[in-house]
Amino acid sequence: MIYTLRHRTTYRYGKPVHFARCTLRLKPQDCEGQSVLASAVTVDPSPTRAVMRRDYFGIDAVAITLEVPHTTFSVEALSTVRVERPAPPLPESGMPWERVRDAVVAGRDLGGRAPVHLLFPSGRVPLLPAITDYARPSFASGRSAYGAAHDLMLRIGQDFRFDAKATTVSTPLAESFALRAGVCQDFAHVMIAALRGMGLPAAYVSGYLRTVPPPGRPRLRGADASHAWVAVWCGESWLGLDPTNGVAVRDDHIVVARGRDYGDVAPVDGIVSGSGKQRLKVEVDVIPDTETQDLALVG
Repeated sequence: MIYTLRHRTTYRYGKPVHFARCTLRLKPQDCEGQSVLASAVTVDPSPTRAVMRRDYFGIDAVAITLEVPHTTFSVEALSTVRVERPAPPLPESGMPWERVRDAVVAGRDLGGRAPVHLLFPSGRVPLLPAITDYARPSFASGRSAYGAAHDLMLRIGQDFRFDAKATTVSTPLAESFALRAGVCQDFAHVMIAALRGMGLPAAYVSGYLRTVPPPGRPRLRGADASHAWVAVWCGESWLGLDPTNGVAVRDDHIVVARGRDYGDVAPVDGIVSGSGKQRLKVEVDVIPDTETQDLALVG
């Protein structure tokens, strides 16, 4: 499947901003089962400085500085991506989870893709005994790592309620877990904490999820959304699981960034000086090449 992606973020400020420094993580990744055919990012107003870099986890980021007074700041990313992933394995296939756990600790690889970096607590994902205890029923002795993670994913989907008003982007993990409610960010953080608590490396994956409009209805521009899911190390490869929807990751998921938690992969973050009240609007379109849409990819 080939997708055209459009992600537009607009900030409107109550007072002029005279200085801003932001990091943009909006370019999809070239990774297994996914290749980027084109990508361009437009910023308004034009930044005074822009520096592109690739971080330790392989995320392509652009650090920008704005020194022109402005009351509106917008970023638009347009990309074309090909996604063709192999079918996920059978849920109970693969190495036993205890063997995966022990091999990670004994490993010597410290490169950016090494599983060990995604084993320990991170800023937004502490290891909480209550979440580790929640995970244990999925981890029967000798069960495969993927089978245990798949079962955990299904349990989270059953036990937690999707509620966009229950949490915010800064809600602590302990609070969202106690509520048993939240959005995809919360579902992913809970699952990551559970997997790490059992000794399995787990990554936070941000990106997009293709949505299908009702039969006979046109796609609404900006109606799609950013999404988050989990990649779990199963001993030989990383496998994607989406606890919000209770499915293994396939061709409907498009990867933008992967890190320890949301803090590593936020699409836009930074600081502004003197903004007053802020209003934020985010519009996302995920359009397969089988549909027509008057979005022109420039650059």
